[in-house]
Amino acid sequence: MEYDNDRKIKRPFKIVIIYWSLFVLVNPLVCSFTLFWRDSIMWPVLLAVSLVLLPAYLFYAGIFAPAFLFKKRKASFILISILFFAAVLALKFALYSIITQFKLTAYEYAYFRSSAGSIAREVLWGIINIFLAAAIYFIKRSLQEKELLQSLQKDNNSFHLKYLRSQLNPHFLFNTLNSIYALSLQQSEKTPEMVVKLADLMRYLLYECNEEKVPLDKEIGFIRNYIEIEKVRYKADVRFSIEGNTKDIMIEPLLFISFIENGFKHAFDNSFTEPFIYITIKAEAGQVVLNVINNTSTDLETQAKRINGKGISNNKGLLELLYPASYELDIIQTEKEERAKSNVRLKNAKERLETLYPDSHTLDVILSNNAFTVSLILKTMMA
Repeated sequence: MEYDNDRKIKRPFKIVIIYWSLFVLVNPLVCSFTLFWRDSIMWPVLLAVSLVLLPAYLFYAGIFAPAFLFKKRKASFILISILFFAAVLALKFALYSIITQFKLTAYEYAYFRSSAGSIAREVLWGIINIFLAAAIYFIKRSLQEKELLQSLQKDNNSFHLKYLRSQLNPHFLFNTLNSIYALSLQQSEKTPEMVVKLADLMRYLLYECNEEKVPLDKEIGFIRNYIEIEKVRYKADVRFSIEGNTKDIMIEPLLFISFIENGFKHAFDNSFTEPFIYITIKAEAGQVVLNVINNTSTDLETQAKRINGKGISNNKGLLELLYPASYELDIIQTEKEERAKSNVRLKNAKERLETLYPDSHTLDVILSNNAFTVSLILKTMMA
């Protein structure tokens, strides 16, 4: 998109240019291959006539059609079309009269001279050309409306995305502040260190999350700081691992944190004496996989309800905007002894998603009596 004094300059649609090119060629090609297929000298002459008349049809499609046809002035449009038709016909025969001044064969002269047959022929071509010009204008108008609709939809999605992120940030900060508050109550020596990490988190949220995409390594650093705060707060088996090469991978910011927060919430809100949470980010060919596994003693029904909390709901909204028409969440509730059956169902669900959405992300949530697993797969782009 080009700009002139901060105004967008819209380039012409390529398909419209192609249609106008075909418009110019239709008459010369038809006449050349039906009447003058052995007379190659006439081909450029017919093309030249068509090119001379092209600006008139461009003016008709660009001025008359929008000024009269779509403003409920059909009677005026019909009258203007008739006058335009007569003017173009007169111009065409004026050109023909000039051509007849050159040395022509009898067959060529018969084509260009004014006669009942040539007038009938050019009237027919004039009607065809007017309909073609109007059709090209309809196509152009349809493309412009589609482009405008897409632009409005993009702006709407952008505002919605900013709204969801603005909801996510306070929610995340609130939970992190609660963690540091708990450390301060314990009079932990690591509280100052955690405050510094919180400052790093806030710096990331304020200054680096406003971009559409951020490097995956920065997002990982953000997540690592959050996990360090939670590890100090709780005594648990917390593991965070990175697999694969994350360099030069770009990702939308803040897509992972709600699922990680949710994992900590489940792991420590239960009766287990030794809670655990395992977080893995794996960079594979063309995709990034987040796996969060934590233990829980909460019943299956309550687990299913909890994944609809505010943080998870906001993140689902982000995913739906960033990956339109390609978002799927499967919740599979199983008893321990039914795990094998669940794996088959999960495999079938994944195969269905890969068939329906081969270039998208998939999100699976597996629930059992003693574990809560979130697996999020995102298609990625390189920096």
